[in-house]
Amino acid sequence: MVTFRIGDLAARAGVSTRALRYYEEQGLLAAQRSPAGQRHYPESAVDRVKLIQMLYAANLSSRTIADLMPCVDAKVNTPQSRARLAAERDRIDAQIAELIAARRRLDEVISRSAHPASGCTYESAPAAAD
Repeated sequence: MVTFRIGDLAARAGVSTRALRYYEEQGLLAAQRSPAGQRHYPESAVDRVKLIQMLYAANLSSRTIADLMPCVDAKVNTPQSRARLAAERDRIDAQIAELIAARRRLDEVISRSAHPASGCTYESAPAAAD
């Protein structure tokens, strides 16, 4: 069986060793310990860390991720896990809608400020030095 030490896993998964220790503290990632106390992770840990990163990127909390991981590990899809995932998706959809509205407002401000009647003083960018 192929195993990785913490630095190897961090490099393969594109995260810091500090992040891996945090995932372990949160119960999201498990390591076997050598007699000398070094962490050793199975090859499957690379995919698990990447999944954890995707869930964090979706703004899920450590607790939510920890609640969902047993379903991932057991490959069990329960009504509760589906409902939890759907609720998180709905929360993300609401955030996306808010960001789109904020971008639309920003576009309006940019457009209005560029118009001569806006009352804004327009300054051109300084010429680039050669």
